[in-house]
Order: sequence, then structure tokens, then C-alpha cells
Amino acid sequence: MDLGLKDRVYVVTGATRGLGNAVARELVADGAKVVVTGRDEKTAEEAAAALGPHAVGVGADNADEAAGRLVATARERFGRFDGVLISVGGPPPGFVADNTDEQWQAAFESVFLGAVRLARTAAAELEGGGVIGFVLSGSVHEPIPGLTISNGLRPGLAGFAKSLADELGPRGIRVVGLLPGRIDTDRVRELDGMSADPEATRAAAESRVPLRRYGAPEEFGRTAAFLLSPAASYVTGVMLPVDGGMRHGF
Repeated sequence: MDLGLKDRVYVVTGATRGLGNAVARELVADGAKVVVTGRDEKTAEEAAAALGPHAVGVGADNADEAAGRLVATARERFGRFDGVLISVGGPPPGFVADNTDEQWQAAFESVFLGAVRLARTAAAELEGGGVIGFVLSGSVHEPIPGLTISNGLRPGLAGFAKSLADELGPRGIRVVGLLPGRIDTDRVRELDGMSADPEATRAAAESRVPLRRYGAPEEFGRTAAFLLSPAASYVTGVMLPVDGGMRHGF
């Protein structure tokens, strides 16, 4: 199936590793060009170099007002701008009593306000056929124990994304969200490693997934590449779980 990605240009944030990097790899593999970002300039450049000549790396933190610069880089290097995937690292783990005001504030700036700012900038720059994607979490639908800050912020972003889809639809611009479950990334391994027995924790988590395993990053990347592509041209306003069936609601 031809996804129609050849020569289309996307900005993918938080793409030096993890889910963002997996999406960037799949986009490039299908012919797209990408601007990948990470907090560290050198790391972003190294990630882009690993993707080949159709990628460029930019050091940018989602909490900074860098959105305009990212779009400008896409246009300057590749001549167009077709969409953005807003992926940010998870906020600090912890229960209600553990997280400080400072952690909440920093996470709000990066996870929530930074994503809103990027989306607004992209919306102003995109034309019909453009797309804005958000990498959120299964916590949009169901709180995850020990991830209180994520539980508080992700559902709000999903609501923002849905509102944005309604507003941009008449212009032919789509907005989609992806809700990863237990994907085998450094972040998930880190969370498992916080337990007294990481292997038992993983085994227990896998037993709750109908497919009985963690997802591979490339499985998430391929799903995201489809949703960002012209092949998904009539899909907007959705929050799609990529979780091996872990969400039991319809």
C-alpha cells in the first residue's frame, strides 16, 4: 500500500529516541523527509544522521518557544511543511503525595503548554491536507498508578486535540492522537525497573495485554506513519490506542 508519503515533510519532536524516533524512522522509510528534535543539539543531529539525508536534527525543548523555528527549518531544508508529530518524554513518575509543585509546573510547561504552542503554530502554517499528531498515553482513558502528573495532563491534551480537530476540519487539516500502551522503550523499561523485581513486573504487565507481549517501537511507528499520511485522509479527531488490546473499553 502506498501511503503517499514520498517527499512530504514532517516535524517530529522528541525524536532522538523512543516512540518519536520510531515514527521518524518509519516516515523516512516510506519516503518522507523529517525534522527531528531533541533537547540536546548534538544528540538531535546524531539521530538525524542515523536516519540519512532526508532528515535534519534541531536542538529544541518543547517547553521553549521554538515552534516557529522548527517550521522554518522544514521549509528551508526541504521546501515544504506537511505536518507535525508532537511527542514529549513522560513527566516524572510518582503518586499524589510524591510530586512537588515544581515538578507539576515543569511538566505543564513541557508536556502541556509546549504541545499546545507547537500545535497552534503548526495550525497557522499548514494548508489543506496537513496533519497534527499527538503522542499521548493510555492515561487519557484510564489513570496509570504511579504516574499522577501524566494522569492529570494527558487527558487535557486529548481534549485540546479534539477541539483543534473540530476547528481545523473546515480547512482540510486533520488532528489525531496516539495512545501507546506498553511499548518496549527505554521509558517503559525505566518504569518497570523502579520495582523490586523488574522481570516479574514486566511479566505481570504482559499478562494483562491480550496479545501477551509488549509492543515493538516499530509497530507504534508504522501506525503513526499511517495516521500522518494521506492514506488516512478521512481520519481526524480520534485518539487511537496502540496497546495490544490493553484498553477494554470500546
